[in-house]
Amino acid sequence: MQNKFYITTTLPYINADPHVGYAWEVVRADAWARFQRLSGNDIFFNIGTDEHGSKIFERANELGLDTQVYCDQQVEKFRELKNVLNLSFDNFIRTTDEHHVKAAQEFWRQTKNNGYIYKKNYKTKYCVGCEMEKTDSELVDNCCPLHPNREIEIREEENYFFKFSAFQQKLLELYEKNPNFVVPAHRFNEIKSFVSMGLEDFSISRVKEKMPWGVPVPDDEEQVMYVWFDALVNYISAIGWPDDMKKFNSWWPGIQVAGKDNLRPQSAMWQAMLMAVNLPASKQIFINSFLTSNGQKMSKSLGNVISPYEMVEKFGIDGTRYILLSLNSFGDDADISWEWMTEKYNADLANGIGNLISRTVKLSSMTNDQFPISNEFSMTNDQISKFLDKFQIDKALEYIWNIIKEDNKYIEDNKPWELAKSNEKKFKEVMQKLLDDLDLISQLLLPFLPDTSEKIKKALETKQVEPLFQRIK
Repeated sequence: MQNKFYITTTLPYINADPHVGYAWEVVRADAWARFQRLSGNDIFFNIGTDEHGSKIFERANELGLDTQVYCDQQVEKFRELKNVLNLSFDNFIRTTDEHHVKAAQEFWRQTKNNGYIYKKNYKTKYCVGCEMEKTDSELVDNCCPLHPNREIEIREEENYFFKFSAFQQKLLELYEKNPNFVVPAHRFNEIKSFVSMGLEDFSISRVKEKMPWGVPVPDDEEQVMYVWFDALVNYISAIGWPDDMKKFNSWWPGIQVAGKDNLRPQSAMWQAMLMAVNLPASKQIFINSFLTSNGQKMSKSLGNVISPYEMVEKFGIDGTRYILLSLNSFGDDADISWEWMTEKYNADLANGIGNLISRTVKLSSMTNDQFPISNEFSMTNDQISKFLDKFQIDKALEYIWNIIKEDNKYIEDNKPWELAKSNEKKFKEVMQKLLDDLDLISQLLLPFLPDTSEKIKKALETKQVEPLFQRIK
């Protein structure tokens, strides 16, 4: 039976170019979406950009640009990832889209009408890098550990607040009823602990005179929405809320993919906001770890990020997809470097699958005999589906690469180039296994390395192979 799945990633700020951490998130979501489509399911895959808030306004001012003009320029670098990383998303949403702005304003109205928005004076410590308020316990030497190069701002003004404190028990009940709501489990334990300690109401607006770049607050010309409040609504505005409720109800609740620094907004703040307007919680939230370089978190503000554009230039599209998808999904933070990525590429792609394809196809051309491919393949009953159901994409690739390693060893052990001269029957038997396995590999790779999958199929049909994954120095 066909199932329907809505999967969405977080929206990156566009004050800097796309970086490898975001590419990791969207490529993993893309592989999952492709797998579900191949399994016969109906998928709606959403990505986009977060274009409001202090960071965007600040960067546009630095460049002397109108903020909307700046956003229109920057967004193209994110849209282009569709081609750069061969993404299959169905929708690209911008928080400056007219439909989204109207949806955010309606969400505000319903939240306020239900009694969960009020106005007050307050003073707080604020990290512009995170676009979030910070408590003293979250700071290290009075700096945000995620943005140590930015000074913490002291903000004192009259804003609107969301009654986050009213949802502690409801959130804990949601978590209790849905034991796999946040994956991995240790991230789920973190958010349950956070909520159990009590929730504080948080500011959801800014004074327009100080920071004008935001969605206007309904019925108050002096305030704009806090960027997080506006941006989170994209998950439902992308599927038609509130204008097309038939479309919305056909897709929601959805599955969200987020980085671990988004744990609190995605799994607590957003879920409370949904409860405030009587909408169902998200279906499930998958949390990525951080990518680090030399043990230090990659950060645009620290200037140590790796560009997905640079990766594709060096490793190609499928090479880049493989490197990102094979990273540990839910364990400790993954530490990457150009040296490590090059070693990974050479070992698994050039010397691994590239070598297997080249040798198998060339050996099969040593005879005019045809080798019928005997695999009967279904995505839904394969071992891969057991991993993908848990979003364990790295384990799915490990399973495929075990087949590749075994087949390369099988070639070395059986020496089919010698069998072709001395034992035709054994040669055919060896080649049939290798060709069957290569056909299976091409099918298993389709959600992960779609271009490579197609090239393998073509090579099997023509008995000719173009060089794949040439070794890199």
